[in-house]
Amino acid sequence: MTPQFNERVTALQVPGTRQFANKVSTYSNGINLTLGQSGFDAPDFIRQAMTDAIDRGQLRYTHNKGLIELRTAITDYTAARFNVNYNPETEVLVTNGGSEAIDSIFRTILNAGDEVIIPAPAYAGYEPIIHLLGARTVFVDTTETNFVPTAERIAAAMTPQTKAILFNYPTNPTGTTLSTEAIQELVQLLKDKDIFIITDEIYSENVYEGQHHSFIEYAEVRDQLFYINGLSKSHAITGARIGYVLAPEAAIDEVTKVHLYNTICAATPSQYGALAALTHPDSRQLISDMNHAYIERRDYLYDRLRQMGLPVELPTGAFYILPNISAYNTDSFQFATDLLEAEQVAVVPGAAFTAYGEGYIRLSFASTMEEIVEGCNRLERFLHVYQK
Repeated sequence: MTPQFNERVTALQVPGTRQFANKVSTYSNGINLTLGQSGFDAPDFIRQAMTDAIDRGQLRYTHNKGLIELRTAITDYTAARFNVNYNPETEVLVTNGGSEAIDSIFRTILNAGDEVIIPAPAYAGYEPIIHLLGARTVFVDTTETNFVPTAERIAAAMTPQTKAILFNYPTNPTGTTLSTEAIQELVQLLKDKDIFIITDEIYSENVYEGQHHSFIEYAEVRDQLFYINGLSKSHAITGARIGYVLAPEAAIDEVTKVHLYNTICAATPSQYGALAALTHPDSRQLISDMNHAYIERRDYLYDRLRQMGLPVELPTGAFYILPNISAYNTDSFQFATDLLEAEQVAVVPGAAFTAYGEGYIRLSFASTMEEIVEGCNRLERFLHVYQK
């Protein structure tokens, strides 16, 4: 007999983001507008901190929760940013990127049959983990509310099986941010409910209109809350794989069990790089400079898409834009495939972000301005001749 793989694993598919990123790499003249990866190089002070750690021989395990210096820097940053205090000894866990944080939290809280509510369109990395655990995803449509979840629609999705609700703002793939009023409305709904709140704020430094607000600011939900963040997007170090979780001590203790059996600890040189990212005096200016460039790219892309006649919302955070292409083809995978084959431009089909993303495509403006300009030129040329 041939041994069988886990049927939940064999049911998984490579996400649309990676499918099209991989395909465009085969074209010598390809334009890749798919990945959420900064076109900027990691700053010298982060790279130097990592190489210094290697030169000092700091290649052994750290504490499972991460270097205490790094955990302290995280809590200091959080206190300064949100005026909330977490204990670096007991309420912080450093993870291998935000992705491992998401995986470890879900594996900590979910049993088979549990439900997780997620506003949609949604990042493609959440649902597969939930399904691997035998749990169920309940998506809440935000396409009719400017991609902002309402308390009314969230409440309608709740059942006795609801174990958690996950928010990701600023959002991948829409670039939407949440106002204080929207968060307050959701906090009032969820406080005192026997439901975990997971907030993935990996794009919290990439906010272009107003100021970023977080569920972490509300003491009423602290005992329910897992706060996820990291340095991949804010400091252009996706490959360093540093994320972190803030939560009450009892919750961190449980998540740490999963984390340590999975990875033991985050890579030690990367942790020293993250420490530099959070404490170096040039760090805030670095983020400001990158955001200035993202705004320029966003505005250019938004204007060009509107000139092409594609309905689109202005992103206020992250570095993605989600135009509606349903007038040309309601099958976004087919549209993206045709665009790639005709013009060697890779975008992500909206259907990769749940059924509520169908009829849209996602473009990343983390790419260089040169790539964005040429990608727009090719997309516009494609639309002039495209038939359904």
